[in-house]
Amino acid sequence: MAYNRQVEAFREEEYPMMKGKTYLDHAGTTVYAKSLIDKFSKEMVGNLFGNPHSASAPAQLSGHVVDSVREKALRFLGADPAHFDLVFTANATAAIKLVAESFRDLALESSTSGSFWYGYHKDAHTSLVGPREHTNRQHHCFTSDQEVEDWLLGYRSLPGRREDDETPGILAFPGQSNMTGRRLPLSWSKKLRRSTRISHQNTYSLLDAAGLATTTQLDFSDPDASPDFTVLSFYKIFGFPDLGALIVRRKSAHILTWRKYFGGGTVSSLTVIHEASYHRKDATIHDGLEDGTLPFHSIIALGCAIDVHHNLYGSMANISKHTMFLTHRLYEGLSNIRHSNGRPVCEIYHDATNTHPYTDAAIQGATVAFNILRSDGSYVSYSTVERLANQKDIYVRAGGLCNPGGIASYLKVAPWHFKRAWSAGHRCSESDNTEIINGKPTGVVRASLGAMSILSDVDIFLAFMLETFVEDIGQTVIITAQPRKTLPILRSQEGVGPVVVKVPGNWPIRELFPVNTELEQNSREQPLRRYEMYSYEIDRGRPRTSHSTTYHSPVHHLSTGSNDSAIVMSATEVKYWDDINKGGAHETWPGKWERRHSNENEKAKSKSESWPTEEKGKNPEKTLSKAKSFWGLNKVVKGRTKG
Repeated sequence: MAYNRQVEAFREEEYPMMKGKTYLDHAGTTVYAKSLIDKFSKEMVGNLFGNPHSASAPAQLSGHVVDSVREKALRFLGADPAHFDLVFTANATAAIKLVAESFRDLALESSTSGSFWYGYHKDAHTSLVGPREHTNRQHHCFTSDQEVEDWLLGYRSLPGRREDDETPGILAFPGQSNMTGRRLPLSWSKKLRRSTRISHQNTYSLLDAAGLATTTQLDFSDPDASPDFTVLSFYKIFGFPDLGALIVRRKSAHILTWRKYFGGGTVSSLTVIHEASYHRKDATIHDGLEDGTLPFHSIIALGCAIDVHHNLYGSMANISKHTMFLTHRLYEGLSNIRHSNGRPVCEIYHDATNTHPYTDAAIQGATVAFNILRSDGSYVSYSTVERLANQKDIYVRAGGLCNPGGIASYLKVAPWHFKRAWSAGHRCSESDNTEIINGKPTGVVRASLGAMSILSDVDIFLAFMLETFVEDIGQTVIITAQPRKTLPILRSQEGVGPVVVKVPGNWPIRELFPVNTELEQNSREQPLRRYEMYSYEIDRGRPRTSHSTTYHSPVHHLSTGSNDSAIVMSATEVKYWDDINKGGAHETWPGKWERRHSNENEKAKSKSESWPTEEKGKNPEKTLSKAKSFWGLNKVVKGRTKG
């Protein structure tokens, strides 16, 4: 691990769109550099590019650039063009679909069952699970790395897959979980290829490298140990362009020739009248697979992206060290945040067998997945976390993350739980009021880092977590209000008085409702948060919702925020204040309060006029001093002037 301080030096210039923002969703897409856009713009303005399928000079220029960028991309990924070819696709999902359709069409022609076998790892992205629907139920989900190892070594047979089965098959697995960032063994492709078992010899490996390629160098140095098919998305590496790729091991390319569909540019001969025949292009692997006109402008941008990326970061190895340093810092920070009762604020999901998580880039990427816990152990809605972070210009990802196997295994969610969530209205990307069902979350919060991430990104997020979700159990906050004539909302039948508000664990959370309509939901699902907007009204000594006046909370839980002071009371002092709320006389107050109220000047004033307040423009420290002196309390939370 090594932090690259050069990133701090060029970030403001190269990534001006990130100024004042904390972007932590690099696993979704990273951020493009300004110099990339400048370089691409210069290429587009300085040249005339035509459709590569034409024979004109502009078209020939486009074709030449496409060929050049294809080779450049292969070498950037560490793949020798002599042993691998690159097929441009819309994204990684489109590349997976291309492979799956090829196996489906092969099976329809050659398999007695008319289907191929498909095995996939539980950490697979939804797109990597999808091909199973082409298999007539001849598929299997590997629930652990060990199960894959046992199957490869012949220690375990699988349902629907006989040892002498010659049906074509696929072993599909992600290089990195898009949920947790855990990196899976890349040795499986080699072990599968070297196996002498009949069912293995006709099974090919499919690696989803979309997550893995973002912060590490892929390794195709040994063609015999490399996956048969590898998919990825370039926008996850460079931020732009929106382009994907299928890396094909040349010795395995014959499988893809079985695909029946063809589009413009992939056939060399075609008849449609009286006879239906065609000849697919086969000069190169990609010629017969890139249907229609290539996104040649995006491919031109890809060439620019590779150049700029190298100029800024040097190598993927540098990025790997940099992001591992930051990810370890993020993990350590989140894991050490505690409520005052010692319970953790974050439940972090990572491989339980890893005794030193987030320290080794070989087994962990730049992603941390977690949920937030209240001090009583209940979960805070992940969508609430995402919305609150978004209000602070902090951008994370929350939800199921298109990783059903990861959610099921790490959150211990059984199939019946998913079905119940579905019945309750839970949908992918639409989890309104279904984020927590039967006490269990249906998703997670994910923070992911990228090449242009810096220390302040991590530290700002950790500060947000501390300020927003840490609960100080057992404390009570008094809010001293202004006179009734200026703050009529804070009043009771007897006039304005301090408002006693207990923090989570003491005061029922259902009594506190946010004013901000964007955060409205079932109040029992909401944490009592700092720096959020609330409104209160006194009714028989209890706060209730009111939308006529808004107050802001300071660092220490709640305050009326503009001209008021918050005083933290001990448990003993709370008891006396509770007596007062129940109508207790002055003689029930502790001695230090009784002495304060024996002052003749105070007796001459009405109770409402004697409350410590702060007039506009006055020093808040004087108000605090008056409040502390008035109540005789020894713990005062700093008030704030109206801003």
